[in-house]
Amino acid sequence: QVQLVESGGGLVQAGGSLRLSCAASGRIFAINTMGWYRQAPGQRRELVATITDGYSTDYADSVKGRFTISGDNAKHTVYLQMNSLKPEDTGVYYCSYSDSSGDYWGKGTLVTVSS
Repeated sequence: QVQLVESGGGLVQAGGSLRLSCAASGRIFAINTMGWYRQAPGQRRELVATITDGYSTDYADSVKGRFTISGDNAKHTVYLQMNSLKPEDTGVYYCSYSDSSGDYWGKGTLVTVSS
C-alpha cells in the first residue's frame, strides 16, 4: 500500500503562484510515476503533469510553460510549481502514484484562482 498526502492548495489571484507538494509513504518502488490531476466542479478529472522515475516529465497542453513538476526521490515527494495561474486552473488537485503494484490517489487539495 502507498499513502499520499497533498499540501499547498489555497486561494490566489489570477497571475499568482502556488506550490503543491505530495509526500508518498509505504511500499514505494524505485520505478514509478507520480503526478497531478485536477477536477473542476462538474467536470471530469484531467491530467495536469506527471514525472516518471524522477526525471521524465509530461504536461497537459493547458499548463505547459506555466507549471513545473519535480520530484525528490530521497523524500518520495513530488512538487507542482504553478505560475501565472488562471481562473480556469481552479479545481481539486489530486496526487497520484503508479507502479507495477497499482495506482494510488491522495485525497486532494483545493486550488481556487480568483479573477
